[in-house]
Parts: sequence; C-alpha cells; structure tokens
Amino acid sequence: MHTLVVNIGNSNIRFGLFKEDLCETSWIINTKPYRTRDELFVQFLMLYQSYKIEIEKVERIIVGSVVPQLTHDIVRALEKIHQSQGISAVLVDRNTPSAVAPKSRQMGTDIYANLVAAHHLYPGKTKIVMDFGTALTVSCINQDADTLGVIIAPGIITSLKSLVDETAQLPEIELVLPESILGLDTVSCMQSGMVYGFLGMVEGFVDRINAHVGQECHVIATGGVSHVYKPLTEKIHVADRLHTLKGLYYLGSR
Repeated sequence: MHTLVVNIGNSNIRFGLFKEDLCETSWIINTKPYRTRDELFVQFLMLYQSYKIEIEKVERIIVGSVVPQLTHDIVRALEKIHQSQGISAVLVDRNTPSAVAPKSRQMGTDIYANLVAAHHLYPGKTKIVMDFGTALTVSCINQDADTLGVIIAPGIITSLKSLVDETAQLPEIELVLPESILGLDTVSCMQSGMVYGFLGMVEGFVDRINAHVGQECHVIATGGVSHVYKPLTEKIHVADRLHTLKGLYYLGSR
C-alpha cells in the first residue's frame, strides 16, 4: 500500500510517499505565503509530476498540522487530486490513540508524532527527540511510552532571522560551520554564534535531561537544520529528517 503523509509546519510543509513502512521519496515546500485551495491544487499536481508520483497508486493520505488555517485547504486540494479514487484524508493529532500518552491537551501534533516515532523505532530506551524547526522542541519519552516532558526554545532559523531583521548592518547568512570558533569577519562571526551558540544549548539540554531522568538517553535529531548539528556532537545519536513523518504514518495507520 502506498501512503502519502503530509506534515504541515509553520515554516515548511513536508511530504513523504510511503510504501508500507518505508518512505520512498520526500519533498518539501515553504508554508508561506499562504495559498488558496486552487493554487495548492495546481502546485501539488506539478510536484506529483516532478517526483513521478502516480496518482492511482496512492491509496491513503495522512495529514498532521500545526497550522489550522492551512489544514482545510491542503486537505481539500489533495482530495481533489485523488477524487477519482474516493480517498478521504486521515487527520491525526494529539487525540489520535497510540501507545504514547501525550499528557497535555496543549501538545502539538508534531511533538506527539515525534514521540510516537521514537517509541516505535527505538524500543527499550529512554529517548530525547530534538526537532530543529521554527521552534527548537526537545521531548522525552521513556521505554514504557510514558511522556516525561517537553522543552520549547527559539528555533535556530527563527533566531537568525530576528537577528538580521532587527540590526542595520548584519547580513543574511548561510547556516554552515565556520572555519574557527572566533570569526574575523561579520559572516563568520555570525555563523559561529548561531552554530556554536545553539550547539551549547543542545548539549546543555541533553546533559540536564540525562541528569533529571538518571540515565543516558538515546537522542534523535530531526527538522530542517538537524544535519548541521549531528556531526558536531556525540550527544546526538541519530539524525533523521523524516522522523516526524514516520510518527504521523504510525498514527494514521492505526
């Protein structure tokens, strides 16, 4: 069975085409500017063509969202593409039953999906999931699928954008590792601050959570810039950009 999984985030919308439990292909588009249902319909059709998605092979659509004002239009655009098959999208959120208890009526769908994926993929361990999205979210779940808690901090790209927007002379930069911790030009100085500053936050969170739960947790990094931080620290064990999509897939497949 082929399943299209869609994760609607504040910065990006990520799509994944799963064959059974395996994500065969994935693509991503910007969430903003918001588009009408008809615009989304045309854009999705073009993406299907670009990624050689055969419409008739998709048998199920699973959608998770943290952007309520977009959810309806995206769902209707996808259902219009698949109207000949009569497919209705499955919407999942923190109220969707799973082995994981969210413990909060305020928990975002993305955080819940991260915990569900961690429980399925890494059994028998206490896990920390770091999601490098619009916000940096750090969630922890133990081996018994008990949610231990969540941290929400400013996201790396969000912080960088704020820094650039609120200063007169600081330019937009690419988030890459600088040659030295100490920069000698504006770009390398900013890169050092963003990369090593947030690395210190990430490692500090891991150390404090490990101390709090009394054991070394298995750390999974996901989200847009997780690949920047994984090579810089031994405290992150796995980097998986598709981790949230996998959690949505498990939720929608129940």
